[in-house]
Amino acid sequence: MDSKFLRKAKPYLAVIMLQFGSTGSAIIAKSALNHGMSHYTFSVYRNIVATVVMAPFALVLERKIRPRMTFSIFYKIVLLALLEPVIDQNLYYAGMKYTTATFASAMCNVLPAITFLLAWALGLERVNIKRWSSQAKVAGTLVTVSGAMIMTLVRGSIIGLPWTRHSHINSQLTAADADANSHQNPVRGALMITAGCFCWSIFYILQSYPAGLSLTALICMGGALQGTALTLVAEKSNTAIWTIRGDTKLLAYVYSGLVGSGITYYVAGVVSKEKGPVFATSFNPLSMVFVAVMSSFILAEQLDVGKVSGAIVIVVGLYLFIWGKAKDKKESLTLNAQSEMVVEKQGSATNSSTNASKDNQSDVSKAISCDNVV
Repeated sequence: MDSKFLRKAKPYLAVIMLQFGSTGSAIIAKSALNHGMSHYTFSVYRNIVATVVMAPFALVLERKIRPRMTFSIFYKIVLLALLEPVIDQNLYYAGMKYTTATFASAMCNVLPAITFLLAWALGLERVNIKRWSSQAKVAGTLVTVSGAMIMTLVRGSIIGLPWTRHSHINSQLTAADADANSHQNPVRGALMITAGCFCWSIFYILQSYPAGLSLTALICMGGALQGTALTLVAEKSNTAIWTIRGDTKLLAYVYSGLVGSGITYYVAGVVSKEKGPVFATSFNPLSMVFVAVMSSFILAEQLDVGKVSGAIVIVVGLYLFIWGKAKDKKESLTLNAQSEMVVEKQGSATNSSTNASKDNQSDVSKAISCDNVV
């Protein structure tokens, strides 16, 4: 009984732990960005750590299923590495510089809606507006986008959380954190994060490599190489950003590479295979809640009515979209089952008619043979 319960609970525990891991990555990265970390070198070092972690597992566990490297596969991996680790991560963390960790985490909940829109535009997603599932997906997408706009454009009064009202919390806020909080630009940050989500969505759509660990290692390695080239061009006169010290920046490199990329990619892939991608996506708002609470403790970030209202609208839109997606999958399975039943019935009817015709032919043959005997 206990083993059966644990087996059923494993996927839930796994995705909840992933949200905790994402929370830590967002908080540590935001703190390091506030203290002068370059988002360019952060992407490079993070992907180097992820490559070192994932490559040995990929070499050992997928040596029999990993396809031979061809020019077509190489080209796709280079493109995927450019989209996800390089463009997406740089835009996301550059956008986080202009906003807060909570804002960036909440904006990531628009990812399923953006993926749906791109898949629909590319003909990979079918929409029948007469069906409830399609209506829910379209409505959820619109609601999610509306929530993102509310978060970006609406401010409102500051919401005082109980633990942020005490003076000792505010006194622990460093000068770097205070300066970062005073130089926020939500519109610019939202545009950068949204553009990063578009790249992330295209990254998901284009994936077709059968060996997941190998793909992750190759993408992270490609991202590290391309990110290095980008950093050398963008920050050619600032060589100090490559310096590694034992501070928050080093913690951000190691933690985000190990947990944010390596472990997260693997566990998310396993859960998606077992429960489907919709299951993992439905837990994303947990990360937003965790980040909001932890960032108010560690970074002394303040929440206002606009951000909270927009985040709630985004979550409502997300779950409306997920419901539509699940409904669509259920309807598709039902239609497939009905189609199989129709095919089986047609096959049975065809076999029956064939057998009947054979019996008739046999009777005719017998009658003819009898006539010949007579």
